[in-house]
Amino acid sequence: MAKLYFYYSAMNAGKTTTLLQSAHNYRERGMRVALLTPRLDHRAGSGTVASRIGLQSEGIAFGAGQDLEALVRADVAARGRLHCVLVDEAQFLRRPQVWQLSDVVDALGIPVLCYGLRTDFRGELFEGSQYLLAWADEISEIKTICHSGKKAIMNLRVDAQGRAVSDGPQVEIGGNERYLSVSRAEYKKVMRGEGVIDPMQPSLSLPLPPPPLPAPHATDDA
Repeated sequence: MAKLYFYYSAMNAGKTTTLLQSAHNYRERGMRVALLTPRLDHRAGSGTVASRIGLQSEGIAFGAGQDLEALVRADVAARGRLHCVLVDEAQFLRRPQVWQLSDVVDALGIPVLCYGLRTDFRGELFEGSQYLLAWADEISEIKTICHSGKKAIMNLRVDAQGRAVSDGPQVEIGGNERYLSVSRAEYKKVMRGEGVIDPMQPSLSLPLPPPPLPAPHATDDA
């Protein structure tokens, strides 16, 4: 039975990587998926779903006022059966769009997997996340950790000097240079002005592969 899923986390927990892995799993089994991504997040190019570790896939960019059920119906009419819809940066959905996605599940029988942040840099729910938490059939947290070693549940917006930013628009697109995921205790500490955090997190360092084994020597049994 199709369901509406919401996978949430703090920043840099691997939400988009998990989404792309889910899409790959469907495609590997010969199933067709649609990847939806908000048009306002164009860091990797409009319509491109990209993770911070370098994985990416082409998706369908949508606007804030776009009817997502109509978009999915049009995609099915043009390209055939869909087995799953995956939504990146789902916190940017508007209330009507979350309802439209529930119609994709209930009327069309297509599972919808949404991945996004729960709260903004002020600790307030995003509109999309609020209604996904209210209406999703299944809700799951993708966990990550703070630099302190505690579980990270808050998103901190910082300036170039690593000081916490408490004012400004809710939506300000940025990556590791602007946002950090921290524990609630660390969030309170930095928001009180009791320290700064380096906004540039180190790049992921992958171990080098082991050297190849030497080729076996031929033997002469004659």
